[in-house]
Amino acid sequence: MLLQIPDVLTAEQVAQCRQMLDQAEWIDGRVTAGYQSARAKDNLQLPEDHPVARQLGDLVLAALERNSLFLAAALPLRVFPPLFNRYQGGQSFGTHVDNAIRQVTGTPHRIRTDLSATLFFTGPEDYDGGELLVEDTYGTHNVKLPAGSLVLYPSTSLHHVRPVTRGTRVASFFWIQSMVRDDGQRTLLFDLDMAIQRITQDVPDHPSTVQLTGVYHNLIRRWADV
Repeated sequence: MLLQIPDVLTAEQVAQCRQMLDQAEWIDGRVTAGYQSARAKDNLQLPEDHPVARQLGDLVLAALERNSLFLAAALPLRVFPPLFNRYQGGQSFGTHVDNAIRQVTGTPHRIRTDLSATLFFTGPEDYDGGELLVEDTYGTHNVKLPAGSLVLYPSTSLHHVRPVTRGTRVASFFWIQSMVRDDGQRTLLFDLDMAIQRITQDVPDHPSTVQLTGVYHNLIRRWADV
């Protein structure tokens, strides 16, 4: 399932983040790439231990904790500390698949990358190119979202970023280990959750609401890995 989540950050938060990111010192983005990805990767990245990266990473994580659509879709168990990248002057990232396991730098902790996420800090009007293309069983999805919006997709997907030919594309990227590792099961749970919410809104006292909610939680018990 590929899902676009609008307004994860407010316009004020985006402006604050951009000001801090524009003043930060960036390095070669290949520092966090695996062997195959490093051959395809051409961008800039904020060092993981940079104070700005830590401060804005905490801001992003706090926003995700408040976002009901993200929580329903990802069913997060662990979220990798957000990283930040920048594309300009023709930079791009060729077709690749994300590493299955990511080590959290400076800790003994690892996460399984079930889901990948990109949170945009620049709007489509600020740059040409830079589309994120994600391949799945239904074809190739072209993603270029407003600033403050996020795209969530299975980490098993092949994906790439087209060259940025004008302006600058700034984003945060990170991975999620879900309580439910199978994408098909997560999709069924998300669809069921959305249906329950619609019934609750449209027919608040309908008896099926309790029954369907029970089905949802029993499926979580069956499929969750916590």
